[in-house]
Amino acid sequence: MSHTAHIPSHRKPRRSASKMALRAGVTGGVLSTLAVAGAAGSANAAEPVTQTIEMPTLTTDLSSQVAQSADATQQAAANYQVQAERDAAFDKAADQAKKDQVAAEKKAEAKKKAEAKAKAEAAAKREAAEKAAASRSSERTTLQATTASSSDEAPAPASGSAAAVVSFVKSHIGDAYVSGGTGPSSWDCSGLVQAAYKQAGVDLPRVSQDQSTQGTQVGLDNLQAGDILYWGGSGSAYHVAIYVGGGKFVGAQNSSTGVVEQPLSYDQPTGAVRVL
Repeated sequence: MSHTAHIPSHRKPRRSASKMALRAGVTGGVLSTLAVAGAAGSANAAEPVTQTIEMPTLTTDLSSQVAQSADATQQAAANYQVQAERDAAFDKAADQAKKDQVAAEKKAEAKKKAEAKAKAEAAAKREAAEKAAASRSSERTTLQATTASSSDEAPAPASGSAAAVVSFVKSHIGDAYVSGGTGPSSWDCSGLVQAAYKQAGVDLPRVSQDQSTQGTQVGLDNLQAGDILYWGGSGSAYHVAIYVGGGKFVGAQNSSTGVVEQPLSYDQPTGAVRVL
């Protein structure tokens, strides 16, 4: 008998043990695997027994779904960006179109005002021209009546210095008209008048504008031989000639006629001045 046989054994019997193990794998937040281990042993069993149960997983399918969801999200974001850009472009185009319309309306309004102004100015000019024409016609009618009555009478003879003026211009009837001409055989209107008055010892200005302001203004119904006739305004005359009596005048008219004698009705003068 062993010397230790009487000593009770110190080995305690092993308890029954049960183990349960939960193995969980989560892909994308979803339960993947559940393992349950259980073992039952008797008090005399030497080691516990462990049993593992493998549950099927959904990892592949979920990964595919997650990928598809990410693609869909990315595509939605891209579509939103494209739509936002289109909306911005549309708003910009609408704003520009509105500005263009306002500018076009302003331009049309300015054009309309300019046309109205031009029409008003043209109407004013026509009215002024018609009034001037009516005035000239009235004056011509009066002058023709005066000339007709005076032409029935014998022309009053010129006397003194006036006779020298009349004699000079008549002696040059048929001479040529030349702009700026002062003789001896070609003249312009004021050159002939100046030369005629020089025969009477009177120095006149050279141009018709100044000659129309010399001496005293006389009415066309009270003319005397030797008076200076003028066309245009006093101080702004554009033509002059010499009244020679009998309702006629002599003047250097133009390059076509030269120096001629014509009745007052041929070209009605505006006024007259008496220097002698």
